[in-house]
Amino acid sequence: MDFHLTLWLAAVFAGVGVFAGWRGARPSDPMRGPRLIPWRFIMLMSAAAAVLMIVHLVNLAGMKTGRF
Repeated sequence: MDFHLTLWLAAVFAGVGVFAGWRGARPSDPMRGPRLIPWRFIMLMSAAAAVLMIVHLVNLAGMKTGRF
């Protein structure tokens, strides 16, 4: 992936993580029924993907991450 696509994906994953964190922190409304979307799990997965994209951006910038 090139730099611009990776930067765009990192921003999208971070935005989804912030949105899912906001939705998961809202109090539940028993009158509307149970929550059918696991917002906290979505927040966790998008935050992990954003971290991976940031590491990929650092690698594209020329710094080496990892053992080799």
